[in-house]
Amino acid sequence: MSQRKKLRSHWQNLWASASHMTAGGNWSLQLAELTQRNLRNFFFDGLFSAASDSFILTYLTLFVLALGASTAEIGWMTALASLSATLLLIPGAKMTDRTVNRKRIVITFAGIMSRLPLILMATIPLIFKGPTAIWVAIVLKVVIDAARNLALPAWTSITADIVPLAWRGRYFATRNVAMGVATMVVTYGIGEFITQIGDPQGYQWALILAFVLGLSSTWYFSRLQEPKENRNQTALQNYKFRGLVSTLQTDKNFLTFWIYTAIWTFSLNIAGPFFNVFLVRDLKTTASLIGIIAVVGKIAALPSQRIFGLLADRWGPRKLMWLTTIMIPLLPISWYFVQASWQAIPINIVGGVLWAGYNLASFNMLLEIAPADQRARYSALYQIAITISTAAGAALGGVIAETWGIRLAFLASGIGRTLAAGLFTMKVQQPASETAMAATEG
Repeated sequence: MSQRKKLRSHWQNLWASASHMTAGGNWSLQLAELTQRNLRNFFFDGLFSAASDSFILTYLTLFVLALGASTAEIGWMTALASLSATLLLIPGAKMTDRTVNRKRIVITFAGIMSRLPLILMATIPLIFKGPTAIWVAIVLKVVIDAARNLALPAWTSITADIVPLAWRGRYFATRNVAMGVATMVVTYGIGEFITQIGDPQGYQWALILAFVLGLSSTWYFSRLQEPKENRNQTALQNYKFRGLVSTLQTDKNFLTFWIYTAIWTFSLNIAGPFFNVFLVRDLKTTASLIGIIAVVGKIAALPSQRIFGLLADRWGPRKLMWLTTIMIPLLPISWYFVQASWQAIPINIVGGVLWAGYNLASFNMLLEIAPADQRARYSALYQIAITISTAAGAALGGVIAETWGIRLAFLASGIGRTLAAGLFTMKVQQPASETAMAATEG
């Protein structure tokens, strides 16, 4: 009986530890029960969302290639998706400020409308052939990105209210680790599955799985109880063109951060859509090996998340962004010299570590740099810089890759990232609130 009690106590302790982990860690015990419950639901929302998105990030380009797309058409797919998203960010921010139910916006657009196209994509090989199939896939990708960006200002606003400021680094580090594991498992599994089944059937079943995982994410997000006390609706005239320009003119630090983000994102996307295209077309890499190459980066990111989470809370986001920003330009330059598929593995290992720190810091930087009552507007402006630059970078990258080869696109991306890193180092300042907190904790 005593042994049975010990075993039960052991499992209860494990369950309690797992429960605390889904809320970010033992530190969450000091928070109100509603806050803990929200953090847990947000944790599982991210977990299933990452699992679903792992197909889109790694294999959607390969699916379109399997339909017969050219390198230029891959570039246009990224460019058009980004341009459509640009048109919807400001309406999304307006909706966020006008409503008391931001959660409904996220569920409707990011939770449902951005995931239904996955099922429709799975039917493309059954209905369409040739160029028509390619352009139907491109249109559906445009719909996915447009719906997500329409919901993004609302999602950013809710996130800032749900996750306590003092613990954001540690919470998102824990959540990112779980998302990394989910991405790693699904990416590898789907790669093996596609290789065994073949195309297009393997891609079709993978799209259905991505849809189901996405709905699971939506269900957990729907369980969030949206905080009401932090709502401070912004006047609609702030979204007129003159008001948006005024925001950039009056907040010089955000303007500099906005320009840096535009140059950085433009440079990323000169190469970003074409890494897997290079592996498939130039190096004849299988889908399963591409999955392994992607997974090693996720594995490398896992142990670094905890460290970066602590550093983000202690240093503030700027120092962590600077540390990763100055090294990331070396990644595409390294791809320029790749001659065999396996050589991408060490590059992705280093990249996994660096991007884990950068993504954590850049999101926290945005939350800190934006005034609490204007986060939807600042988020919309920030994403406009990203989407326009993504479109321009992908379009230019497609031209470079088609005309002079993908390797030159890698080199151009590295040079552009270096210029952006220099601008960030010299001009972007750490947010004042985060500076104070870092000084207190340091």
